[in-house]
Amino acid sequence: MTATVTLHRTRSAAPSWVPQLVADLMGLLAIAAVVVTTWIWARNGGLLQTFVYPEYLLESQALYTGLLSQVLMILMVLFMARIPWVEQSWGHDVLARRHKWLGYASFWLAIAHTLLFAYNRVEREPSEWAGALLHLFVTDPWMLWATIGTLLIVAVVVTSIQIARRRLRYESWHLLHLYSYLGMAFVVPHEIFDGTHFHTAWTQIFWWSLYFGSLAAVLIWRVALPLWVSWRHRLVVDEVIAETPSAFSIVLRGRRLDRLRTKSGQFFIFRFLGSPGWTRGNPYSISAAPTRDDLRITLEAGGDGAVRARNLIPGSRVLIEGPYGTMTAARRRHPKMVMLAAGVGITPFRALLEDSEYGPGEATLIYRYTNHEHAIFLAELSELAERRRIELVFLPGRRRDDGSWLPADVDGSDVDVLKTLVPDIADRDVFACGPVPWLKAVHRAAHRAGVKARDFHEEDYAW
Repeated sequence: MTATVTLHRTRSAAPSWVPQLVADLMGLLAIAAVVVTTWIWARNGGLLQTFVYPEYLLESQALYTGLLSQVLMILMVLFMARIPWVEQSWGHDVLARRHKWLGYASFWLAIAHTLLFAYNRVEREPSEWAGALLHLFVTDPWMLWATIGTLLIVAVVVTSIQIARRRLRYESWHLLHLYSYLGMAFVVPHEIFDGTHFHTAWTQIFWWSLYFGSLAAVLIWRVALPLWVSWRHRLVVDEVIAETPSAFSIVLRGRRLDRLRTKSGQFFIFRFLGSPGWTRGNPYSISAAPTRDDLRITLEAGGDGAVRARNLIPGSRVLIEGPYGTMTAARRRHPKMVMLAAGVGITPFRALLEDSEYGPGEATLIYRYTNHEHAIFLAELSELAERRRIELVFLPGRRRDDGSWLPADVDGSDVDVLKTLVPDIADRDVFACGPVPWLKAVHRAAHRAGVKARDFHEEDYAW
């Protein structure tokens, strides 16, 4: 290596205080919504019915679980409304996890709400239990809609369980997932017109504010803004380039792409017009430093979306959402950094290594892949390493086991090997990207090697 790169020692700017403020306000809003919901229930007799009049206990708890289920469902939608400042502060991965757990909590509360009301009706009319359940789930005002909505939500939750998701194509799961919005819409009328906690003026203000606020957020940031950005920048497919037998890159050209303020390490959600299934968006990281006129993404040819993208014709129009993701140089706290990638997880690091600020020997890339035939960007990474004095470590071969991040032919424990490859890893920023099981193994090894949680930045390739 003979080339030397001189860099100004300015650090990447920290994230603006505005995204953090908006994210903090979002968290406070979520807590306040749950507190207010509980207070509404208590003020309308919930505490008395629970502790003083035990004959109303089941009905009271049925109402409370229903109210909590609904407010958590609204928050679940709000958290995934792609509000830019919240995305920038918390990151898409964190929001997706919170969205998932809010969804599960809302689901089980809805199941408890349903079962408690069913038991309460049967207990009141034990000799006519079939008719009582028929009235509850079908003939009572708006209850048929609520029953259909609940069944739709049950279907979405069941297909979101990991063991079920493994058997579904991403496109099928994504389509099923959209039915949760329809299910929520079917459930709402019975709460508005039949719910005892929706009839006073101030409670109506509270609930309508949540409903319309979350709806407005979705329409603004998931519909209107992406359409505006796509129209403004006019992205089209410039060329499709084969990288390996299982991966390819798409170069996109557009107008004034610098105004997107895209950072290396981020991703967009893409919809390629003119191909089947274009309505379903797919997330792809940019794999080269963004420029004023073009973006490059790199995909593995797995799944229907990637197969269709591989056959795109130059000139095809592209709709985009984003940029999203916080795994950027702005998160760095140290002059030195190490990147660990597996498979197609190399894509964001290829861009980060190109335009991040670091001196000779201050960046290390550890790249794990199954075999050389399927390794992406080997030539580009070697050229970057030569030009910018990057330490490259290639780890080909199949994984040792599900609990390890190393190939089978590497001796030593996960932690010992990591500390051997990067002795000062505890004093570096650590970036990791790849499949979820592999990421967990990397995170565990890095933690045991002394890396602080705030210095570990990750992004998983999962849905």
